[in-house]
Amino acid sequence: MKAKAAILFGVGQKLEIHEVEVGAPHAGEVLIRMGAAGICHTDLHVMTGHAAAPLPAVLGHEGAGVVEEVGPGVTALKPGDHVIPLWRLSCGVCEYCSDGRPALCAEGMQVRSSGCLLDGTTRFTLRGGAIKHFCGVSSFSEYAVVPERAALRIPADLPLDRAALLGCAVVSGVGAVFNAARVRPGSSVAVFGTGGVGLNVVQGAALAGAGTIIAVDRVAQKLEWARRFGATHAVDARQGDPVAEVRALTGGKGVNYAFEVIGEPAVMRQAYDALAKRGICVVLGVTPPTAEVRVPALSLVFEERVLTGSIYGAGAPRVEIPKLIELYRAGKLLLDELLTHRYPFARINEAYAALERGEVARSVVTF
Repeated sequence: MKAKAAILFGVGQKLEIHEVEVGAPHAGEVLIRMGAAGICHTDLHVMTGHAAAPLPAVLGHEGAGVVEEVGPGVTALKPGDHVIPLWRLSCGVCEYCSDGRPALCAEGMQVRSSGCLLDGTTRFTLRGGAIKHFCGVSSFSEYAVVPERAALRIPADLPLDRAALLGCAVVSGVGAVFNAARVRPGSSVAVFGTGGVGLNVVQGAALAGAGTIIAVDRVAQKLEWARRFGATHAVDARQGDPVAEVRALTGGKGVNYAFEVIGEPAVMRQAYDALAKRGICVVLGVTPPTAEVRVPALSLVFEERVLTGSIYGAGAPRVEIPKLIELYRAGKLLLDELLTHRYPFARINEAYAALERGEVARSVVTF
């Protein structure tokens, strides 16, 4: 099958749209016709070299579509099913999967690091040469093959452009609040970085009943969006020391929970420094592999502060995403407001340029 796909051939380059051959699904795999794909910073990190991935590859890890074909042995899905591809494949039986943390499964790491599916091959070719997958999803293609285990069936009446956002930005942000930090009602929260994922940390904190929610960013528009998503205060990091501002807003104590959603060690340190005693700092931002963050060791002991991380919402997406869908249906989760821009697939590089300029909360390309 032929399909148009956005390929990254090298770091520092723009995505190039080519017509590729998409192989039929193998045993245990499904072919998805993508309806929408989210424009996420993770893919941008690969484009800029901030994060590594095997290249050339069809990028994209946040998406939603319809099952077109199933391979031998597939029983849980059928053609016509609407699905969200899950970008962290899991085996379902290892210690991490059994403990509700499938994003830590070794199978997901294998697929992410190799750029191949589980059998060590790819389903994309261009002029006879293999093109790698990204996170086992490659949603920047009209058609993509994923393992059956990596496709979550969703209600057919859920718009695919909204559904796509659930697969990364929403579950990662809201999940970090409930699963990694376990924010308590009435507590204080600071969110450093209010892009697509950060806004979902903000609305997750609001859903959890936090009393004070402080949004910190350098872009005025993002701070406006943060207020709409539940922030009680907004701190412009360009105007002074954000840590001092956060402490001033909490009577000098600092916050109970701080989230770093940018991927910069210096900002991680700011988030940590904004904590109160016994405070928890959760890092969601992705850094280069060699990056390090340093904190005062004594504060870990004498103030019982915690520095931890969160990947994919620190939970099980198959459990968490259906809950998020119900919250959306109940009018409690802001998805329509999160999706500020839509682009036709042919304008995908324009979408990324707008993301870099901070002009979007979350955007998608549609096919």
